[in-house]
Amino acid sequence: MIVAFSVSPSGGDPDGGVSEAVSKAVRVVRESGLPNSTNAMFTNVEGSWDEVMDVVKRAVEAAGEGSARVGLVLKADIRPGYEGQLEAKVERIEEHLA
Repeated sequence: MIVAFSVSPSGGDPDGGVSEAVSKAVRVVRESGLPNSTNAMFTNVEGSWDEVMDVVKRAVEAAGEGSARVGLVLKADIRPGYEGQLEAKVERIEEHLA
């Protein structure tokens, strides 16, 4: 499965920025060893249901350290029997664009 998620703790930076807190979540994902990518809006992580949900939970906890509230947006592509789709899906789109 691939999960795209975004965390946003409240009550942090006075200008509304969340980059420091989000970097804590991204660190958890990168240290998990699971295939992942981060863009301006989401972090994507690929693995089994249990692996991915464990990483998301730990990432939310890390981002929320010191905050009374954390918002989580999560979208999942659950496709049993498929691996390596984090890159393969993009490659298929690029083939159509070529």
